[in-house]
Formats: sequence, C-alpha cells, structure tokens
Amino acid sequence: MSDIEKFFEQIISHIPISILVFDSSLKVVYVNENFLEKTRLKRGQVMGKQAEDIFPPVLLKYSQIPDLLRWTFREGHAVPGREMIYRSPGIPYRVYYYSLNPLKGEKGIEHVMLLMEDITEQTRLREEVRKTERHLASVVESANDIVVSMDPYGIITTWNTAGEKITELSAQELIGRHITSLCATGEDENLRQALISTTEAGKVKNIEVKIKTKRGKEIPVAWNFSSMRDGGSKLVGLAAIGRDLTETKQLQGQLIQSAKLASLGVLAGGIAHELRNPLGITSAAAQLFLERPDDPEFLKECAQRIYTGIQRASEIIEGLLKFARHSPGQHEPTDINKILEETLTLIGKQLTTQQITVHRDLYPSLPLIKADGKLLNQVFLNIIINASNAMPKGGHLWIKTELEQRHMTAALKIVVKDNGVGIPKEHIDKIFDPFFSTMPVGKGTGLGLSICYGIVKEHGGEIKVESTEGEGSTFTILLPVTKRI
Repeated sequence: MSDIEKFFEQIISHIPISILVFDSSLKVVYVNENFLEKTRLKRGQVMGKQAEDIFPPVLLKYSQIPDLLRWTFREGHAVPGREMIYRSPGIPYRVYYYSLNPLKGEKGIEHVMLLMEDITEQTRLREEVRKTERHLASVVESANDIVVSMDPYGIITTWNTAGEKITELSAQELIGRHITSLCATGEDENLRQALISTTEAGKVKNIEVKIKTKRGKEIPVAWNFSSMRDGGSKLVGLAAIGRDLTETKQLQGQLIQSAKLASLGVLAGGIAHELRNPLGITSAAAQLFLERPDDPEFLKECAQRIYTGIQRASEIIEGLLKFARHSPGQHEPTDINKILEETLTLIGKQLTTQQITVHRDLYPSLPLIKADGKLLNQVFLNIIINASNAMPKGGHLWIKTELEQRHMTAALKIVVKDNGVGIPKEHIDKIFDPFFSTMPVGKGTGLGLSICYGIVKEHGGEIKVESTEGEGSTFTILLPVTKRI
C-alpha cells in the first residue's frame, strides 16, 4: 500500500461516520474504525460477514438494509438518508442517519457503501427543542394576556388565544396586518412611536393604548414591547404582551368614588361639627333677644353674641371656599426670605410669650420667584402656628431656606422644624385632609393645612412632612424656580 493510500485509509478510518462497504454477494469488504468503536465489535467479526451477521434481527427488519443493498446493486441508484435506532449488547441505544451509495467499477456496480452517521445527540437536542417549543406554546396559549409577535416592521406573525378572546379577532384575521390596525381612533401614533422606540433602543417599552374589538368596543390595554435579536444583535422581530385593563379601570373608578364619598362624609361631618357651635350660640342669643326686648344692656350682649356667631360661621365657610377653589392671586417677583421675616415679625411676640426660640438659617442669595406673597405668608403663618401649638411648654423652632438644584431645574426649599410633641403615625397621612384636626373642639377648623397644601400646589410646588412622636415635626416646602428674575 502506497503512502498516499495509507494516508487516505487513515482519514477514512477516523472520520466521525461509520462506513461499511459490501460486495455483490452482500459481504463486508471494508469497515472503518468508527463503526467498530460504536458497535464494540472487532474487525474479524465484521469483515466477510453479511448484514444479517452484524446487525440484530429487529434492526434489520426495521431498516431493511439487506433488501436495500440488493436494490442498490440492481438499480444502480443511491438510497436517500433514513434514520434508525441501533442498540448493541451492553451499550445505550444510538440513533443513526444512514444512506447507501453505489460504487461503480469497470464491470458496473461492484460495491455498495453504507454510511451511518451517529445523530443520537442531535436527536436528543432536537427533542428537547421540540419539548421546549411545545411548553412555550402552551404557556403562551394558556396566558390570560395578549401575546403577539411581529416582524421588525410591526406586522403580526402570531396571535394567542387570549388575544382572540379579548378582541374577538382570530389569528387568521390578524396575521399579516400591522399591529396599529387594532388601535382605537387617535391612538395609532402613540403605538407607532413605541414600536420605533423599541427597535431603536432595543429596550422594553411600556405604554397604555386603547384597542378596538371586532364589535368596535374600545378596550384599554397596557402594552409591554421588546425586541427580538439574533446572535449578531440583528433585529429579527418584535414581541408584545398586552394586559386588558378594563376590570382594573373599573376597580380604580370604584375606589376613587369610594374615596370621594368618604371625603364628602368627612367634609359634611366637619362642616356640621364646626358650624353647630356658632349657630347654636346665635340661635340661643336670638331667642333671648326676643324674650327680653326691654333690657338694652342684655339686648346689646345678645346682639354681640349673634354677630360673633355669624362671624365665626362666615370664617368657616370662607376657609372651606379657599380650600375648594383658591383665587388666582397676584403672582409677582417675590423674596421668600422677606415673606418669612414678615411672618416671624407678625407672630414673634406670641412665640416669645410661649418661650419658643427661633433659629433662622436663610440662604442670602435666594433668587426671586413668581408667587403670591400674601398666600405664601398664610402658608408659613399656619405652619409656624401649628409648630407653636405642638410646643405648649416652649421649645425650639428652626427655619431654613436654600436653593436646591434638580437636573435642569431648581427649586426653593423652605424647612420649618420644631421639637414639639410630634404627629402620631396613624395621623401623618391625614394632616392635609380637610377638617382633620387634633386640636380640641372650637380650637381650629381643621382647614389650615388643607389650604396650605392647595396654595403650594397652585404655585407648582410640593409640601411634605416628617414627624417622630415625642421628638418633633419637619415641614418641607419646595417651590419651583421657573426662571431667574
């Protein structure tokens, strides 16, 4: 055997495919190492043997190799690839992909080559992939949300059962249509922009868009879009999950309505409670006025009580109106530090009497803002009075202003802190509610902080409170600086 023949013999013997060559008498005239390794047979057990001597009867019956060998010799045509399962004694089963190819010589078809490729691992992986696909398909089909896949341009390629139930549109009706064709009037552009954003950024995009059912009913749907990419990060499609928000919206509406009714109850109770006292005093004074018309001094006292009661009722109603609808006010360049100083001057004597020490830390370069100074004065006055009421035995009051930078914007920060009794945890979420008050009856309407909240919101700001019972409270007000004045 020449060197070249030896070289090719080594290649054929070690390629990862089993090779058997049969002569016209259907005996093996060649076998490579791969076949011997796979079957755990020795060369002497294969060479010169027929297929019936090498393969188990069950496999021969299944694959019909002897019949195929005869057919190939007779017809001179190759047998296309087929699969067969082969198990040798003492080893696990293997799956082979086999084919028969005629080898022509000077006298025609002299040999037939049987090629057997071990595809056991590929078969196992293929079955796992199929199992995974079936599982995923089952998950998608059993989902309560719309699950839809699209090509990179938004054309629908799959549509699950939940989507059919929600929209009454079948997959057959939707596949091939653009996803925006489902949108309610005026909603398609929002969805289109979400698709563009998903394809460009490659990130998940969340959006709420109404879609139309087959009968024309509009349904609010929360969409979650994501891109599908191959191993090279190339966009190959889009996927979306849509959740029907109809029931959620109904529940939200019921909760809002319940909250409104609860607030209305609190409001009505507060009004009744606060107005009952002055009206009762006024009514009693009026009755006495009618009973003793000849006593000038007594009539004067009754008239004074009537006037005081009416004035008190008027104050309550005025406060309620301010809470419900703030007047626009006069917004002009305002120095917050100056407003605070005016407020402290106004209430300074009372604070001193109550033995409350005020600590000022006012930022000197605070910019002016467009605001209604009188309304802000009312806010600061109310908060400081509340702080003083929380320190009946004296204490300390800290007032600080600073400029807070927020990305591209800025805000004035006003902090009012006391070391009083603090606010109980169960009350902290209610202090801005109308008519909520921890003061004794007749010592306040419970509208003060509600009005403060409305005034701050009217200025585009926010007001927050932090409190620890027994240690004190901190009110923080943030007012936006739209532009330097």
